[in-house]
Amino acid sequence: METLRLGIIMNGVTGRMGTNQHLVRSICAIRAEGGVRLADGRRVMPDPILVGRNEDKLVALAKAHRVTRWTTDLDKALANRDDILYFDAASTGLRPGLIMKAIAAGKHVYTEKPTAPTLSQALEIANAARKAGIKHGVVQDKLWLPGLLKLAMLRDSGFFGRILSVRGEFGYWVFEGDWQPAQRPSWNYRKEDDGGIIVDMLCHWRYVLDNLFGEVRSVTCLGATHIAERVDEDGKRYAATADDAAYATFELDAGPGQMPIVAQINSSWTTRVRRDDLVTFHVDGTLGSAVAGLTDCWIQPRAATPKPVWNPDVPQTIDFFATWQKMPDNRTYDNAFKVEWELFIRHLFDDTPFAWDLFAGAKGVQLAELGLKSSAERRTLDVPPLPTAG
Repeated sequence: METLRLGIIMNGVTGRMGTNQHLVRSICAIRAEGGVRLADGRRVMPDPILVGRNEDKLVALAKAHRVTRWTTDLDKALANRDDILYFDAASTGLRPGLIMKAIAAGKHVYTEKPTAPTLSQALEIANAARKAGIKHGVVQDKLWLPGLLKLAMLRDSGFFGRILSVRGEFGYWVFEGDWQPAQRPSWNYRKEDDGGIIVDMLCHWRYVLDNLFGEVRSVTCLGATHIAERVDEDGKRYAATADDAAYATFELDAGPGQMPIVAQINSSWTTRVRRDDLVTFHVDGTLGSAVAGLTDCWIQPRAATPKPVWNPDVPQTIDFFATWQKMPDNRTYDNAFKVEWELFIRHLFDDTPFAWDLFAGAKGVQLAELGLKSSAERRTLDVPPLPTAG
């Protein structure tokens, strides 16, 4: 069978996420498997060119992963007609301008999120992509995590009955950088550099909630900067001006005549983990409940629910963790980023449906923007339908 080449301009992949998830575990993994198989049996082989500002990092990265092409000249890369896809993993503040350049060059676009610092910018690039007639997608990787796929299976099977509520816990302790290096870059904690956990994580929670449980209809969010001073990569102290924790409540549309589903998600880089995973989602329904992490999921159906009685005068006799059943891995789960890359590549060549486009990305930016406004104004805000005309 014929193998088709896909030239991909990969911008900003010298960062941790770009290197590990997009280059190594997605594109390089796809190449090692012989490309993406299309409906007619042909295969698509990605041929990346790495783009960035630091030549030394590009050379080292290309050599380490047997990539033959790299450049520090994005304009030159965009001018190459043989490379039809632009991928962006650069900083959020630069992203709208870079994507607009790619659209002007006639490239299809696949990008990390947030797609822009503001909703107006996110809609501008989405409408520009639609007007140009190019195909576009946004990384919404958590939808293909094993734990969340198991939640989706439970939902589709009717396990939950009517879903009542969702409770999410995300985060871990990010070291301040003084006596141990921080696990995240310092710009994450500077508002002036588009940092902050509200901007970072509410984009994720929008597509998770919308796709798994129901469209987000309102948000109440409280952001906090718990650690006021941190130490950057050069050992210099700096003021942390962005929120490092967010406590949010959402109302989700459960369908005509149904009470809204209530979702509460805490996001924090200032918490120490005592739960099953770095992120967990606890879903309660009339017929059963489930708790999912990144990979595993535990269930408790109605008939197996214990009957505790409140009595603070005696020690608790029920081992509540033991009353849950772990779901088996009845299928093989691939890397979530790689799965979506393969779906987008098939969208490019087979024109298969792909719902996670720049407008879906704009919905995430919308929720983050409303979350920031809710926190500043200390009030609940409705989430209006996304304006898509432009």
